Amino acid sequence: MERVGFVGLGIMGAPMARNALKAGFPVTVTNRTPDRAKPFADAGATVVRTPREVAERSDLVVTMVTSSPDVEAVTFSPDGIAAGAHPGLLAIDMSTISPSASREIAKRAAASRPPFHTLDAPVSGGELGAIEARLAIMVGGDEADVKRAMPLFEALGKTIVHIGGHGAGQACKLANQIAVAINNLGVSEALVFAKAQGIDLERTRQVIAGGAGSSWAMQNYAPKMLAGDFRPGFMVDLQQKDLRLVLDNAYGDHVSLPGTALVHALYTALQRDGGGREGNHALLKVIERLSGQEARHGR
Repeated sequence: MERVGFVGLGIMGAPMARNALKAGFPVTVTNRTPDRAKPFADAGATVVRTPREVAERSDLVVTMVTSSPDVEAVTFSPDGIAAGAHPGLLAIDMSTISPSASREIAKRAAASRPPFHTLDAPVSGGELGAIEARLAIMVGGDEADVKRAMPLFEALGKTIVHIGGHGAGQACKLANQIAVAINNLGVSEALVFAKAQGIDLERTRQVIAGGAGSSWAMQNYAPKMLAGDFRPGFMVDLQQKDLRLVLDNAYGDHVSLPGTALVHALYTALQRDGGGREGNHALLKVIERLSGQEARHGR
């Protein structure tokens, strides 16, 4: 069984690393905040200080960090993955970053000495999907590398699709984020409208979730919205980072995305009011304020 490394043990990276351990992979981990890595030693993983050390001890290295500059840093800094590369190393970035950054990272990796291969394999499903190993994984890169990584992907997710070449996985993830954000807006407006009409919110949610208006957000986020539980499975600040990537690419390609631009502006209002670290389903709060209605149980 191939040795697997994880760089980044946040909301998503930590449960993914645990699932790799459960599947029997030898796992090495590191994290920018060392305290997050300590529990993995008790679980059977090797804990090291730097991405370089992770690469030296691994055949497959997964990065799960915040942004394009973060991926570039953990890959190509003096103590990065490239510094610990060896023949046969496969670096798999499962963060959400710019498609162009993924393609550039692939080129730099191929030109490194020694060279190593890369995949971009961002995920969807949030913290719960990571915990339950049922993530959707969108993969960009060479087919042989995708096939090699498949046993690991199958330990982390349920829907695994090879989209195309380098950067294609990230492009697909950005398309996913458009749907996620606009679905959150639709659920928020539906619940606020139901409140204004004086009808039972939970019964309304149940029947919509069983019909044509259903969505992942209606099934999973709406109960949290109604309960006033806005703890993050995926933070507003990260949702906004992704939507900025979408809009930057759309503007560059002269693609009009009016719904995405609107929901980005609404999330900006939520950030202004201090909601950046709440879950992205906290978009409900903005629609509540605009409408003068609180769509919560018992209110």
